[in-house]
Amino acid sequence: MEHIDNILVVDDDHDIRELVVDYLQKSGFRATGASNGKAMRAYMSSNQVDLVVLDIMMPGDDGLTLCRQLRNDRQNVPVLMLTARGDDADRILGLEMGADDYLVKPFVARELLARIKAILRRYRALPPNLQITETGRLIAFGDWRLDTAARHLIDNNGLAVALSGAEYRLLRVFVDHPQRVLSRDQLLSLTQGRDAELFERSIDLLVSRLRQRLNDDAREPAYIKTVRSEGYVLAMAVEIREHRE
Repeated sequence: MEHIDNILVVDDDHDIRELVVDYLQKSGFRATGASNGKAMRAYMSSNQVDLVVLDIMMPGDDGLTLCRQLRNDRQNVPVLMLTARGDDADRILGLEMGADDYLVKPFVARELLARIKAILRRYRALPPNLQITETGRLIAFGDWRLDTAARHLIDNNGLAVALSGAEYRLLRVFVDHPQRVLSRDQLLSLTQGRDAELFERSIDLLVSRLRQRLNDDAREPAYIKTVRSEGYVLAMAVEIREHRE
Protein backbone atom coordinates (compact mmCIF):
# COMPACT_ATOMS: atom_id res chain seq x y z
CA MET A 1 0.00 0.00 0.00
CA GLU A 2 1.34 3.43 -0.96
CA HIS A 3 2.33 5.61 1.97
CA ILE A 4 0.38 8.87 2.26
CA ASP A 5 2.26 11.53 4.20
CA ASN A 6 0.57 12.65 7.39
CA ILE A 7 0.88 16.37 8.16
CA LEU A 8 0.07 17.76 11.62
CA VAL A 9 -0.94 21.44 11.61
CA VAL A 10 -0.45 23.10 15.02
CA ASP A 11 -2.04 26.56 15.19
CA ASP A 12 -4.31 28.16 17.78
CA ASP A 13 -6.18 30.07 15.04
CA HIS A 14 -9.10 27.76 14.24
CA ASP A 15 -9.85 29.26 10.82
CA ILE A 16 -6.26 29.11 9.57
CA ARG A 17 -5.79 25.62 10.97
CA GLU A 18 -8.89 24.26 9.27
CA LEU A 19 -8.12 26.00 5.98
CA VAL A 20 -4.61 24.51 5.89
CA VAL A 21 -5.82 21.04 6.88
CA ASP A 22 -8.53 21.12 4.21
CA TYR A 23 -6.12 22.34 1.52
CA LEU A 24 -3.55 19.65 2.35
CA GLN A 25 -6.19 16.93 2.29
CA LYS A 26 -7.38 18.12 -1.12
CA SER A 27 -3.74 18.06 -2.24
CA GLY A 28 -3.41 14.35 -1.46
CA PHE A 29 -2.04 14.37 2.09
CA ARG A 30 -3.45 13.11 5.31
CA ALA A 31 -3.75 16.15 7.57
CA THR A 32 -4.87 16.78 11.14
CA GLY A 33 -5.11 19.94 13.19
CA ALA A 34 -4.01 20.59 16.77
CA SER A 35 -4.72 23.83 18.64
CA ASN A 36 -1.81 23.72 21.10
CA GLY A 37 1.22 21.79 22.32
CA LYS A 38 -0.81 19.44 24.51
CA ALA A 39 -2.95 18.38 21.56
CA MET A 40 0.16 18.04 19.40
CA ARG A 41 1.87 15.72 21.87
CA ALA A 42 -1.28 13.66 22.39
CA TYR A 43 -1.69 13.11 18.65
CA MET A 44 1.98 12.31 18.05
CA SER A 45 2.02 9.79 20.90
CA SER A 46 -0.28 7.48 18.94
CA ASN A 47 0.15 8.49 15.29
CA GLN A 48 3.02 8.59 12.82
CA VAL A 49 3.57 12.16 11.66
CA ASP A 50 5.69 12.90 8.59
CA LEU A 51 5.86 16.69 9.03
CA VAL A 52 4.65 19.30 11.52
CA VAL A 53 3.43 22.73 10.43
CA LEU A 54 3.96 24.75 13.59
CA ASP A 55 2.80 28.29 14.33
CA ILE A 56 5.26 30.35 16.38
CA MET A 57 2.84 32.75 18.08
CA MET A 58 0.60 30.64 20.32
CA PRO A 59 -0.50 31.07 23.94
CA GLY A 60 1.12 28.75 26.46
CA ASP A 61 3.96 26.82 24.82
CA ASP A 62 4.78 28.77 21.69
CA GLY A 63 6.09 27.23 18.49
CA LEU A 64 9.74 27.81 19.34
CA THR A 65 9.33 25.99 22.66
CA LEU A 66 7.49 23.11 21.02
CA CYS A 67 10.11 22.79 18.28
CA ARG A 68 12.88 22.68 20.88
CA GLN A 69 10.97 20.01 22.82
CA LEU A 70 10.61 17.89 19.68
CA ARG A 71 14.36 18.05 19.07
CA ASN A 72 15.20 17.41 22.74
CA ASP A 73 12.93 14.35 22.61
CA ARG A 74 15.05 13.21 19.63
CA GLN A 75 12.05 13.35 17.31
CA ASN A 76 13.47 13.76 13.83
CA VAL A 77 10.15 14.81 12.28
CA PRO A 78 10.54 17.78 9.89
CA VAL A 79 9.14 21.09 11.11
CA LEU A 80 7.86 24.00 9.01
CA MET A 81 7.40 27.14 11.11
CA LEU A 82 4.63 29.68 10.50
CA THR A 83 5.17 33.19 11.79
CA ALA A 84 3.14 36.37 11.55
CA ARG A 85 6.35 38.37 11.83
CA GLY A 86 9.01 38.67 9.17
CA ASP A 87 11.62 39.64 11.73
CA ASP A 88 15.00 38.04 11.01
CA ALA A 89 15.54 37.30 14.71
CA ASP A 90 12.41 35.10 14.83
CA ARG A 91 13.40 33.31 11.65
CA ILE A 92 16.95 32.64 12.81
CA LEU A 93 15.80 31.56 16.27
CA GLY A 94 13.34 29.12 14.71
CA LEU A 95 16.08 27.59 12.58
CA GLU A 96 18.39 27.42 15.60
CA MET A 97 15.68 25.52 17.50
CA GLY A 98 15.66 22.91 14.73
CA ALA A 99 13.01 24.03 12.25
CA ASP A 100 13.61 22.97 8.65
CA ASP A 101 11.95 25.95 7.02
CA TYR A 102 9.70 28.88 7.81
CA LEU A 103 6.87 30.75 6.11
CA VAL A 104 5.60 34.23 6.98
CA LYS A 105 1.85 34.83 7.36
CA PRO A 106 -0.13 35.69 5.33
CA PHE A 107 1.08 33.10 2.83
CA VAL A 108 -0.10 31.64 -0.45
CA ALA A 109 -1.37 28.08 -0.04
CA ARG A 110 0.57 26.88 -3.07
CA GLU A 111 3.82 28.13 -1.53
CA LEU A 112 3.06 26.27 1.69
CA LEU A 113 2.45 23.11 -0.34
CA ALA A 114 5.66 23.60 -2.33
CA ARG A 115 7.74 24.04 0.84
CA ILE A 116 6.20 20.96 2.47
CA LYS A 117 6.96 18.85 -0.61
CA ALA A 118 10.53 20.21 -0.77
CA ILE A 119 11.19 19.39 2.90
CA LEU A 120 9.82 15.86 2.50
CA ARG A 121 11.94 15.31 -0.63
CA ARG A 122 15.08 16.38 1.26
CA TYR A 123 14.29 14.06 4.15
CA ARG A 124 13.64 11.13 1.80
CA ALA A 125 17.07 11.73 0.26
CA LEU A 126 18.86 11.30 3.58
CA PRO A 127 20.92 8.15 4.18
CA PRO A 128 19.14 5.41 6.17
CA ASN A 129 19.98 4.10 9.65
CA LEU A 130 21.27 7.40 10.98
CA GLN A 131 22.95 7.52 14.35
CA ILE A 132 21.34 10.16 16.57
CA THR A 133 23.41 11.42 19.48
CA GLU A 134 21.97 12.91 22.64
CA THR A 135 22.38 16.31 24.22
CA GLY A 136 24.42 15.96 27.41
CA ARG A 137 26.83 13.39 26.00
CA LEU A 138 30.44 13.55 24.95
CA ILE A 139 31.13 12.29 21.45
CA ALA A 140 34.71 11.13 21.05
CA PHE A 141 36.45 10.89 17.66
CA GLY A 142 40.18 10.80 17.01
CA ASP A 143 41.92 13.17 19.41
CA TRP A 144 38.77 15.17 20.09
CA ARG A 145 35.56 15.13 22.08
CA LEU A 146 32.45 17.13 21.26
CA ASP A 147 30.50 18.33 24.30
CA THR A 148 26.87 18.42 23.10
CA ALA A 149 25.68 20.28 26.19
CA ALA A 150 28.25 23.10 26.13
CA ARG A 151 28.49 22.89 22.31
CA HIS A 152 32.27 23.06 22.14
CA LEU A 153 35.22 20.81 21.31
CA ILE A 154 37.62 19.44 23.93
CA ASP A 155 41.17 18.53 22.98
CA ASN A 156 43.46 15.85 24.47
CA ASN A 157 44.61 18.27 27.17
CA GLY A 158 41.06 19.02 28.28
CA LEU A 159 41.06 22.50 26.76
CA ALA A 160 37.82 23.76 25.24
CA VAL A 161 37.72 25.04 21.66
CA ALA A 162 34.78 27.36 20.97
CA LEU A 163 32.54 26.75 17.96
CA SER A 164 30.13 29.11 16.24
CA GLY A 165 26.51 27.98 15.97
CA ALA A 166 26.95 27.04 12.31
CA GLU A 167 30.21 25.17 13.01
CA TYR A 168 28.62 23.22 15.84
CA ARG A 169 25.58 22.22 13.77
CA LEU A 170 27.75 21.02 10.90
CA LEU A 171 30.13 19.09 13.15
CA ARG A 172 27.14 17.55 14.91
CA VAL A 173 25.93 16.29 11.55
CA PHE A 174 29.29 14.66 10.87
CA VAL A 175 29.54 12.93 14.28
CA ASP A 176 25.93 11.77 13.96
CA HIS A 177 26.80 10.18 10.61
CA PRO A 178 30.40 8.98 10.94
CA GLN A 179 32.17 7.32 8.03
CA ARG A 180 29.25 8.08 5.72
CA VAL A 181 29.58 10.29 2.65
CA LEU A 182 27.17 13.21 2.81
CA SER A 183 26.39 15.46 -0.14
CA ARG A 184 26.06 19.22 0.24
CA ASP A 185 22.28 18.92 -0.11
CA GLN A 186 22.19 16.33 2.66
CA LEU A 187 24.39 18.49 4.88
CA LEU A 188 21.96 21.35 4.32
CA SER A 189 18.97 19.21 5.31
CA LEU A 190 20.64 17.59 8.29
CA THR A 191 21.73 20.88 9.81
CA GLN A 192 18.02 21.72 10.04
CA GLY A 193 18.87 25.22 8.96
CA ARG A 194 16.90 26.20 5.91
CA ASP A 195 18.45 29.56 5.04
CA ALA A 196 19.39 27.86 1.80
CA GLU A 197 20.77 30.77 -0.19
CA LEU A 198 23.20 31.57 2.61
CA PHE A 199 24.09 28.07 3.71
CA GLU A 200 24.56 26.35 0.36
CA ARG A 201 27.21 28.88 -0.53
CA SER A 202 28.94 28.45 2.82
CA ILE A 203 29.13 24.64 3.17
CA ASP A 204 32.67 24.54 1.81
CA LEU A 205 33.70 27.51 3.94
CA LEU A 206 32.28 25.89 7.08
CA VAL A 207 34.10 22.65 6.34
CA SER A 208 37.30 24.66 5.97
CA ARG A 209 36.67 26.37 9.30
CA LEU A 210 35.95 23.05 11.01
CA ARG A 211 39.20 21.63 9.67
CA GLN A 212 41.02 24.58 11.23
CA ARG A 213 39.30 23.96 14.58
CA LEU A 214 40.35 20.30 14.39
CA ASN A 215 43.92 21.18 13.36
CA ASP A 216 43.24 19.16 10.24
CA ASP A 217 45.60 19.52 7.27
CA ALA A 218 43.47 20.97 4.45
CA ARG A 219 45.66 19.26 1.80
CA GLU A 220 45.53 15.82 3.44
CA PRO A 221 42.77 15.95 6.07
CA ALA A 222 42.50 13.09 8.54
CA TYR A 223 39.07 13.99 9.93
CA ILE A 224 36.77 15.57 7.33
CA LYS A 225 37.71 14.21 3.92
CA THR A 226 36.48 15.44 0.56
CA VAL A 227 34.96 12.78 -1.69
CA ARG A 228 35.25 14.09 -5.23
CA SER A 229 31.89 14.79 -6.92
CA GLU A 230 30.04 13.40 -3.90
CA GLY A 231 30.56 15.49 -0.78
CA TYR A 232 32.31 15.09 2.56
CA VAL A 233 32.83 12.33 5.11
CA LEU A 234 33.98 12.21 8.73
CA ALA A 235 36.62 9.51 8.38
CA MET A 236 36.93 8.77 12.11
CA ALA A 237 34.97 6.25 14.15
CA VAL A 238 32.77 7.83 16.82
CA GLU A 239 32.25 6.77 20.44
CA ILE A 240 29.45 8.17 22.59
CA ARG A 241 30.42 8.58 26.25
CA GLU A 242 28.59 9.59 29.39
CA HIS A 243 28.96 13.24 30.26
CA ARG A 244 30.52 12.86 33.67
CA GLU A 245 34.15 12.29 32.77
